[in-house]
Amino acid sequence: MSILPPIGAGERGEPELEATVVAEPGAVTVIIPTFNESGNVRELLRQLTDAVPARLPCEVIFVDDSTDDTPEVIESAAQDCPFPVSVIHRDKPEGGLGGAVVEGLRAAGSDWIVVMDADLQHPPALVPELVAAGERTSADLVVASRYIEGGSRAGLAGGYRVAVSRAATWLAKGLFPAGLRGISDPMSGFFAIRRSAVTAEALRPLGYKILLELAVRCRPEQPAEVPFVFRDRFAGESKSTAKEGLRFLRHLVELRTAAPLARMIAFGLIGLTGFVPNLLALHGLTAAGVHYLPAEVVANQFGVLWNFLLIEVLLFRDRRAHRHWADRVGRFALLANADLLLRIPLIALFVAQLGMGVLTATACALLATFVLRFVGTEALVYLPKPKREREPKRERAGRGAGRGAGRGAGRGAGRGARRATDRAAVAGRTDGSVRR
Repeated sequence: MSILPPIGAGERGEPELEATVVAEPGAVTVIIPTFNESGNVRELLRQLTDAVPARLPCEVIFVDDSTDDTPEVIESAAQDCPFPVSVIHRDKPEGGLGGAVVEGLRAAGSDWIVVMDADLQHPPALVPELVAAGERTSADLVVASRYIEGGSRAGLAGGYRVAVSRAATWLAKGLFPAGLRGISDPMSGFFAIRRSAVTAEALRPLGYKILLELAVRCRPEQPAEVPFVFRDRFAGESKSTAKEGLRFLRHLVELRTAAPLARMIAFGLIGLTGFVPNLLALHGLTAAGVHYLPAEVVANQFGVLWNFLLIEVLLFRDRRAHRHWADRVGRFALLANADLLLRIPLIALFVAQLGMGVLTATACALLATFVLRFVGTEALVYLPKPKREREPKRERAGRGAGRGAGRGAGRGAGRGARRATDRAAVAGRTDGSVRR
């Protein structure tokens, strides 16, 4: 797609921004997830208007989970924008901020996608430089980093948040050295990525760290970095909480156990932890005078329940929707107890037919039944059903008769035609509108 000639610096923004060299990327979609950010969006759109050169076709998509008047403020502020503005409001914020970004990725129709926060801690003036760096280096991903020369984390409030951010960065890079190679700031929420490098269907975000999700699951080639200064919030309060920290840890586990072999290893490690509640229950029952044989059977159920809870939370969180919890518990317990019944004849078979010693036969039987239990758990308890894609509603409501015709064509022709209409609107630098 060709780029329209740039207009004069006197008409748009600061002269130094107009001088930014941006190769012809086709178009840029800026995705901004919002949750109760009504105090920030007007200033954000004003700064984006000043920052983006006229020759760089641009559209902005807000994906909104707000419970306040943020969508109405966006619609009002968009009237002064020279580029199209869209709002996708989600009644059910699945996946948190990361899920909101994925909704925006599905709706974007541009060659480049820039993801940024709405609180102005990410400077809008850097948007054209992210795209320019990607075009200069042929990178699929350009990360705005606080941890390279010229960058700063000044906007992180207090030593505690700085320590948490650094610890999260070290942990992520330690767990995913290959996927995060060349990325110094995997916790950054400010980056540009080529649309061709994104497979939205492969993404299963959980919480805030969408860059980590994209880098590990999509593996964009040749990442590049641009330094940026993390600024103070313009208005409102931070959404970072201890609950989000726990979601981040769960996200790391899910990413690390995405491969079947890694998931099987984690399944085995969780199984080992089940010995603790098993032995504690056995001790309590026998101390209360229960015969050791029935005590063994009952104590084993404590271990089974412990393992089930950890596996539900850490390994199969995204595969629970298609079965009722009671069904999952029953199937998991059946498999776990069948393991005991199968192990005895297997040991006898290995000793009698293969001439193994008792200890060797027991070890082999434990390994065999463990593999069978893992495969059975995946197939019989957590086998996922195909999910139907649900397209979010995007409607235009704003000025401009020309865009009114585009609105009708977009609705009538479906998603592909709507994206084509979006590209045409972006390339044409039409005045501000809101599609909801």
